[in-house]
Amino acid sequence: MIRIRGEKDLGIGVIYLTLGLVGFAVARNYSFGTAGGMGPGYFPTIISSLLIIFGLVTIAKGFVRDGERIGTINWKALTLVTLSACAFGFLLETTGLAAALTALILISAAASERFRFEIRPLIGLVALNIFCLAVFVEGLGLPMPIIGEWFK
Repeated sequence: MIRIRGEKDLGIGVIYLTLGLVGFAVARNYSFGTAGGMGPGYFPTIISSLLIIFGLVTIAKGFVRDGERIGTINWKALTLVTLSACAFGFLLETTGLAAALTALILISAAASERFRFEIRPLIGLVALNIFCLAVFVEGLGLPMPIIGEWFK
């Protein structure tokens, strides 16, 4: 009889595997390209493949090594982190990347019981915004508006 020794490892492995398989299935509809000329399916295929590998390894770990049991689910954190990702997707086109990132960071930070809106987290928020704007818009040239229609 097969015995589950690490419930958390098995659970997170199933999540990784599921996300990887869904991402891989969606990415099949896009052209892959090459390493020098990446197509729209290149990045999602690579990330999905890594998620599948990590998922399988983590599931195997759940059967081989003793681990923690799955405890209670932190519904507040789960809800706020999910809401932050949805808010980012909704706000990106209308408010721009800067405001969407700010909403993403603040909503997901509220999921932590230790979060306090003080000067250090505010500096981190601004630094993360500047970094993301520099990397994604300026560095990679992704067509994301920095400031959206709501603020023009």
